[in-house]
Amino acid sequence: MRISLLPLFLLALPLLEIAGFVIVGREVGALATVGLVLASSIAGVLLLRHQGFGVMARVRAEMDAGHDPSRHLAHGAMIVVAAILLIIPGFITDIIGLLLFLPPVRDLAWRRFKGRIVVATDFSAGGFRGRSRDKVIDLDDGDYSREDDLKRGPDHNSPWRRLKDD
Repeated sequence: MRISLLPLFLLALPLLEIAGFVIVGREVGALATVGLVLASSIAGVLLLRHQGFGVMARVRAEMDAGHDPSRHLAHGAMIVVAAILLIIPGFITDIIGLLLFLPPVRDLAWRRFKGRIVVATDFSAGGFRGRSRDKVIDLDDGDYSREDDLKRGPDHNSPWRRLKDD
């Protein structure tokens, strides 16, 4: 029987963070410790903004080229998690967050977990293809008015009611 250590780690994390605050506070002082925590939160926000836009541009380029953007999407998700870990007060979460901002660490995590992730879409030469757009209802300005709809009540012959969900 394999027991995961993640729940145990999550339960112990607040205690470890408190111990980290005590150790760092004893070495550099309480005011410097608070300054470090605030600086790491600001760094998390700035790094998320800077690296997040870069990852989204790479995802868009992969989709435009018709390639599978799942690696770049995973990197984007890891950057968001890294920024959240930096924003959360604590030195252990900061260390984990800083490690996740490093591309080699993200690549290692992606190689380890990509077998467990299923991408249920088609990426071909035409770019990203998700849901088909066969059922389009084109309305002119006079075809719909919110006020008329409220006066009449629901129209059971409306084309919107005839559509079935995919």
